[in-house]
Amino acid sequence: MWTVIYIAPTAKVADMIQAKLTEEGFLVKSRPVNLSKQQFEILVPSGELEEVQEVLNSILHP
Repeated sequence: MWTVIYIAPTAKVADMIQAKLTEEGFLVKSRPVNLSKQQFEILVPSGELEEVQEVLNSILHP
């Protein structure tokens, strides 16, 4: 089951987060929240949620 861990404000931010999490070895996918708003959900398998959150924090707050 996939879980949303972050909503990126732009496609560029979503791509950057997805790439960095993938580099760390996580399964990641993104999807648009709403086509009228350029926001994207970043999703990961629920079993990896805690580990991904730690890595995501280091990406967002270096």
